[in-house]
Amino acid sequence: MRRCVDLLFGQRARLRWLHLILGGALFMPYWLVGTVVVGPLLDAPGLFAGSVAVQFGAYAVGLPLAAVTALFPAARPLSVAAARALCGVPADRFADGPARGREAKARTAGWFTLHVGAGALVAGATLALPPFAVAVAALPFSAGLRRSELGRFWGLDRLGWTALPAGLLMLLALAAAAAVTGTLLARLAPRLLGPSPADRLAAAERRAAEAESRNRLARELHDSVGHALSAVTLQAGAARRVLDAGGRDLEFVREALTAIEETTRRTVGELDQVLGLLRRGDPGEPGGAQGAAGAGPGLDALEALVRGAGPHVALTVTGARGRVPEALSREAYRIVQEGLTNAARHAGGAPVTVRVGVGDEEVEITMENPLSGRTPVTRPGGGHGLRGIAERARLLGGTAGAGPADGVWRLAVRIPR
Repeated sequence: MRRCVDLLFGQRARLRWLHLILGGALFMPYWLVGTVVVGPLLDAPGLFAGSVAVQFGAYAVGLPLAAVTALFPAARPLSVAAARALCGVPADRFADGPARGREAKARTAGWFTLHVGAGALVAGATLALPPFAVAVAALPFSAGLRRSELGRFWGLDRLGWTALPAGLLMLLALAAAAAVTGTLLARLAPRLLGPSPADRLAAAERRAAEAESRNRLARELHDSVGHALSAVTLQAGAARRVLDAGGRDLEFVREALTAIEETTRRTVGELDQVLGLLRRGDPGEPGGAQGAAGAGPGLDALEALVRGAGPHVALTVTGARGRVPEALSREAYRIVQEGLTNAARHAGGAPVTVRVGVGDEEVEITMENPLSGRTPVTRPGGGHGLRGIAERARLLGGTAGAGPADGVWRLAVRIPR
């Protein structure tokens, strides 16, 4: 018994009933247009004639009009929003955004027409039937009602006490009709408002873009933090060796500590910027992972980067850095950063020369350090070491090469502007 009550009057049934009434409200403009069209054809006395033929004629005219308007782009988002909120169907079974393609538009038009058509019938019954049912149920208790036009209608005054259960049965029938209609619409909603092949392809592309944004963000964070840790470790080790040797070169120790301070401060600033952008929105939204992946220092920050790497790194920049596109400037900075990290790990604190040339057609980056017993290696995984440098250059249409040449280890990168 309780299950039957829930099916007819539970929260889900009430929400679906409300969804149908909403459909009836949406159908009103189409019904009015249909009345204007049908009324003169049937010689109706006025716009709101009580003729059943006019009412259903207007209904028949309004349905195709509703189907045509449902072809507009805004129809599916509005229908999906209402169905998600009121039909009790899992949200992930609906498509997002305007309908793409004829098949999706046809399904949307079918859903909208079904929704407003069924909603108009249920909404009309909801407005008209309850007062009538209550009046019928009250007939045994009121002689005035039995003598009225209502009592004489269909011989209701002869029902006697059976009018009471008849009125209650009318209300139950209305609730049952609304529940059944709402359940049918809820079952059809995923089929008619669900994603089409084009929607699934668009969703897959969005997920791929989000994954790429996250991977790029992970690479940016790895490069920034990895370089900072390598530089800090190198500078701290050099300062410790000076102190272990007697601590006479205090200026060198001061420079090493200053480099550690600048590196950590700059890295914390970069992390705050990137993570702050990431917190502003979901991946793929403005300010989300895509925006965070596009954040970061450029060629103008090379001096600070080199100072943090220590006094053994010399930087030379030629050309106008300010005219380099932002994306290229950012990637060039990361290439220099990764090159310095590579040198710190494998060159044993040897002097490193960094030359950046900004020309009209390309940006050229050259990094050299004397050969030592350890040489840079390419490690698996994108965004690490020489492989990450080559990947960045290749994505920008450039080239990267590294290896021993003339007694030094040389990294040479060329990127077209």
